[in-house]
Amino acid sequence: MPAPKNLFKDAIAAKQPQIGLWVTAADAGITELIGTTGFDWLVVDSEHAPNDIRSLRDSLMALNGSDSHPVVRIPFGEAWMVKQVLDAGAQTVLVPMVDTAEQAREMAAAMYYPPKGIRGMGASGARVSRFAAIADYVATANDEVCLIVQAESRAALDNLDDILAVDGVHGVFIGPADLSADMGYPGNANAPEVQKAIAAAIQKIAASDKAAGILTQDLASAKTYLDLGATFVAVGIDTVFLAKGLRKLSSDAKDLL
Repeated sequence: MPAPKNLFKDAIAAKQPQIGLWVTAADAGITELIGTTGFDWLVVDSEHAPNDIRSLRDSLMALNGSDSHPVVRIPFGEAWMVKQVLDAGAQTVLVPMVDTAEQAREMAAAMYYPPKGIRGMGASGARVSRFAAIADYVATANDEVCLIVQAESRAALDNLDDILAVDGVHGVFIGPADLSADMGYPGNANAPEVQKAIAAAIQKIAASDKAAGILTQDLASAKTYLDLGATFVAVGIDTVFLAKGLRKLSSDAKDLL
């Protein structure tokens, strides 16, 4: 039996638009609920959310059977972090703060078993192989892993052509918040200069054999990015949406008094 098919990888390779959501609650019950809501992909975040390897594993378990594909964001570009989340069951990994092609190559190597890469041979005792129930996991895993790197600095945009040339990178995700801060507009990703840089980057990625991705919290911007050529677009953050909804409910209820 081979490794499970990575339908998200196939979709972004074919440039089929995928709508996603950022998941930061760090709770498997919330992740399971979100997995029933119809998003194509979900970022299970451990850079800015309080996830560790056990809670990441639990969220991956909670998404078993969901049509929403889990994309695990690790805290930093370290090979050992890639190894842990892959063995926990992730197939698609999002790596923040990738500024150079050298960094992208290091992350690509971490995704693959030798001789293509340097991934450690520990799957037989791990969840990813269903504890050795998937007999052909090691032989087939390289075909189903998917690496997305985040370009979220001026340096990354300057090096974008070289990053796009790296074999083993399947998508480049623009990080508007950090990019805007690096460009001198912290907290203002809508600054015209930032949006111009984002648009140029998306178009460049879309013209390559890689897929472009981005996060926004309004649908008008999502439409703009899709029209520019972005393939995988996250349209919100779970905790932000929950907080806004509950604050409105609380305020509306108190208006009854």
